Order: sequence, then C-alpha cells, then structure tokens
Amino acid sequence: MVEVRLCPDKWFLAILLAWPCVPLAALAQAAATAQSPDESRKDASAAPPAFEVVSIKPDKSGAMMMRVMFTSDGISITNLPVHMLLREAFGISDDQLIGEPGWLNSDHFDIEAKVAAEDVARLKALKPTERWAMLLPVFQDRFALKYHHESRDLTQYLLVIAKSGLKMKEAPPGDTDANGSKTPDGKPGGVGWVRKERGAFTGQAAGLDTLVHFLSFQFHSPVIDKTGLTGKYDIEMKWTPDEMEAGMARPPDGSQPDPLSATTGPSLFTALEEQLGLKLEAHKEPGEVIVIDHIEQPSAN
Repeated sequence: MVEVRLCPDKWFLAILLAWPCVPLAALAQAAATAQSPDESRKDASAAPPAFEVVSIKPDKSGAMMMRVMFTSDGISITNLPVHMLLREAFGISDDQLIGEPGWLNSDHFDIEAKVAAEDVARLKALKPTERWAMLLPVFQDRFALKYHHESRDLTQYLLVIAKSGLKMKEAPPGDTDANGSKTPDGKPGGVGWVRKERGAFTGQAAGLDTLVHFLSFQFHSPVIDKTGLTGKYDIEMKWTPDEMEAGMARPPDGSQPDPLSATTGPSLFTALEEQLGLKLEAHKEPGEVIVIDHIEQPSAN
C-alpha cells in the first residue's frame, strides 16, 4: 500500500512511507516530456484492467488533509479536487490542463475504485502512472469528460548541472537509510525513498525522476531532466518557504528576480543550486496540452 497525503492550505505534498517503501518510479511523471498516458496505451493487449466498482461522493467535510492510497485491488481517494486527479491521470503539469470550469478546483470528492478479483495480479504489475491513468475512463463515464490535445507554447524548465558542479553524493549500491527510517509497521525503510516536508526534500538512493516530479509540482510547469545523471543519490535540500510555497514560485528566467530571495533563508531555486549543484533554466517551446471540452458533476453511484 502506498499512501500520499496532501495539505491544501499550503499546497505541499508529503509522501508518507507505507509498506512497501515508495518505489522511485512512483514519483515519475510524464510532465517532464509533456506526453499524456492515454496516448501511450493504444495497444489494447497492454491496456490496464478497468475498475469494476467505482463509488464517487462529494466531500463536504471541509477537512484540510487529503489522502490517496493505492490499495491491493484499486485506489482510495479522500477529499481531492478533480483538477488534481485529472492532472495525475493525464500525467501532466498544471499549466498543461486548459479550459477547466472553476468547480474542478473548488469541489472535493471521495472516490473508491476496485478491480475485479481476477484482475488484482495485473493491477499489482502496473506502474503508479498506469494506475493513475485508469481513472480516465471513470471521468469519461461518470463526469462525461470530453477533451482534446493541442500544441501550445509552454514555459518549461531544464534541469542541468550547475557551473559550480554536482554536490549530491551517489548512494552506494544496496545502501539503506543511515537515519534509520522505518515503515509504519516498524520495519527498516529499505532502499530508495523520498520525503517531502514544508521547506525540505530528502531522498535516500533516489533517482532524479523523483526530484523532477517534485519540481514540476512546485513550479506548475514541466521540468525536463537534462543532467544526464542516471544513478541513485542521497538528497537533502532545505529552503525557506513562505506563502508562495508549493507551486506559486517561478525560477528566475533572466527577466525577473527570484521571488523568494528576500526571505531569511535560501529560496528553493537557490537551495537547488547551492546544496545539490543543480540549476533550472527557463525557456519556451511547443508542448502538448489537454483542453477540456466538456465535464459535469459526477453521475450518481
């Protein structure tokens, strides 16, 4: 079971280690290449199983905590807006989703979706991005979703090695967490995990895909890995968050100052370069977007 909790008041993502530990692929996102998962699964023989039972209910709790759990037979979602679910289902960043009505961000829903018993083994073999994509037919059926693809000029960020050189340390093969991280059942955390807290990103034997996913979420734009790094790294980065935390900040592109530079500590952009030896370079180029043509409140269960 993999559990992800989100705190919407500051829009930051906290990844909690459930058993098994979050695999590094769990945070890989197609936003880095601006490709949508539904386009990459046209081969029917490789299609993921469909959900057999789906329950969708409005969440009127007003609670601050959101939750997503990948279970052995499906997915359990509590208190999430449709915008966030569509973003993950398409595997894109925020600025690649166009034409949304306002309620996709304001209305929250609880969703319980399960596959048939005979499909549990197939579900287990899927990557997290493939599991997310299984929600697209649900939105088409229950929310009457209709959409199309377009190419538009997008601000994208290239992740490169800074001139000062790489400062992250590559993790020794098979190395486990030196800090003794443990899963909720008390077992060792194992190899390959990340944790995002407010103002801190920590990874043990983590690939760059996890960091790319996090940065895409923070900056609401595709981040493309151009470092050429293929290893696993121990990552520890700390910065001073403020009200712009979790996606509202934009790295400087030469025409505007770093919006967090006036705080008492380093901004995320500065911490990335000074602590990890990495840098984001902004540029515009054509990229794929998803345009919402029609969507409505979900049909009854």
